[in-house]
Amino acid sequence: MEMNEILWTTIRSELEDAVGPDNVDCSIADRITHGVDGFWISHMLVANNRIPPMPDFVVRPNSTEEVAKVLKIANYYKISVIPFGGASGSQGGIVPVSGGGIAIDMKRMSRILEFDEQSNVVTCETGINFQQLEWYVNERGYSTMHIPSAITCGTVGGFLANNGMGVLSTKYGKIEDQCISVEMVLPSGQILHTAPVPKHSSGPDMKALFIGSEGTFGIMTKASFKLFKLPEARLFRGFLFPDLTSGIAAVREMLHEYKPSLIRLYDESETTSIIKKIVGVGRKGAFMNMGVEGPREIAEIELRRSIEICAKHGGEDMGSEYGEKWWESRVTFFYPDHVFAYPQMFGTIDTLARYSKIENIYWAMKDAIESKYDNVRFLAHFSHWYDWGAMMYGRFVVNNPTVVEPIEAIRLHNQMWQTGLHAAIQAGGVVNDHHGTGLKLGKFMKEQYGSDMFVFEGLKKMFDPNGIMNPYKMGV
Repeated sequence: MEMNEILWTTIRSELEDAVGPDNVDCSIADRITHGVDGFWISHMLVANNRIPPMPDFVVRPNSTEEVAKVLKIANYYKISVIPFGGASGSQGGIVPVSGGGIAIDMKRMSRILEFDEQSNVVTCETGINFQQLEWYVNERGYSTMHIPSAITCGTVGGFLANNGMGVLSTKYGKIEDQCISVEMVLPSGQILHTAPVPKHSSGPDMKALFIGSEGTFGIMTKASFKLFKLPEARLFRGFLFPDLTSGIAAVREMLHEYKPSLIRLYDESETTSIIKKIVGVGRKGAFMNMGVEGPREIAEIELRRSIEICAKHGGEDMGSEYGEKWWESRVTFFYPDHVFAYPQMFGTIDTLARYSKIENIYWAMKDAIESKYDNVRFLAHFSHWYDWGAMMYGRFVVNNPTVVEPIEAIRLHNQMWQTGLHAAIQAGGVVNDHHGTGLKLGKFMKEQYGSDMFVFEGLKKMFDPNGIMNPYKMGV
């Protein structure tokens, strides 16, 4: 909404009263940085000296009660609210495209509230950096086992909002599996608490309504997570398969017997580029890194069985060196000089499907994108695995785009996304696996769910009747 000076000053004064004058920022620099995450379009605009969409106010609450006060103000004036964590998302989830509004930066709410060792549970505020939480429990002999690549820059709230997952997900699951309960503030200012335990028959699981809702229903302010003892042994192994088909078959057989903690299977495009650069594998084929962990005796048995299964499916045992190097470099993949960055044009299109469909989806997306656009590569790896299927982390990359004018570049970028997602959905995939839909993928929610989308639309109207929470995200 457009605000005249009187209304702008009135709202600013009320926000300052709610959280203190020092915690309301209206500077251009702070507003711009709170309108940019890992979304390619935002970075492209900034690189071309264009001002991206930005909020009117950046507000930093220090408690659940202050979050409730801010939401009441926003709801009264019907101005948009964008929850803001570490800005590590890739889908434009924090971009204030509706114009202005309030970015609620949650990072002051970074306290660890309880360490319940008897129950193997830790409770914290959602503004805490996830690496800080992980270090805290590591010092006490535990792990959350949520180890995403963005662990050093993402917050607990951000990972909950997108229903994220880490590299150990094949054994330990997504954040929805690790989270026990959440506290949630609705746009009305009402504070909700989900059941104190994650498994029950006391009605449907309320936290499932909020994890993955991308800030469109309200703001999660506290969360409890289950903890795991740090493993006695964590063993890695690298394999090189002749193709994706044989690698997928090997993983599928493993998961019928036991659950490795880590499995990353790369197509030939990534094997001969990214993996070659960081890990050092310089041969054609499909590289796989896998890890097993737990009591050493059990881990060693699982590793031996993994070597047998991979050999059965044509996988060459490359020893532990490549696997260990991958683990040591797992965050390096996303550092400057290794990660894709402007002026390259790129996008991450991750999807999920049953084993009977997942490789067909890979080829459908690759063929659709590479056959339609010039100078584009489609590359992928398969990084999160289930008893019934797998996730594919696909990306399109244009190293030297010929379209550089910002608006035309956005149009081309959108077209590539649309081509890839249409192919994925038509071949049996879903819109997204763990990065969230954000701004970029919201429109595809209706394509995936069709008339069933009324469920999400109904929840949006119930929780947020004025439509102030993170507008134009998640397709609602």
